[in-house]
Amino acid sequence: MKHIVTVQDAVTAFADFMEPTNAELDAIEREMPVILADVDLLDAQIITLDRTPTELDARRIRRARRRALAARVTLVNRSAGESLPGGAA
Repeated sequence: MKHIVTVQDAVTAFADFMEPTNAELDAIEREMPVILADVDLLDAQIITLDRTPTELDARRIRRARRRALAARVTLVNRSAGESLPGGAA
């Protein structure tokens, strides 16, 4: 009899011991503004998939792209400030 490993992996994939740690949850919380800004950008881009983009669509995409970039810059700046020892900037 041969064991099927993929079935065994699927059964144990959602075991209790595989929950995210507090550090992982904190990292997700810190990255949430970037995630939400990226979702808004994708929404703006998806709207234009089945039609010719209008000027309003182009502005919506530009604004969403700027918000996504600003959220990433904020996250990087915050992360860089946290990693410096002694609070030096």
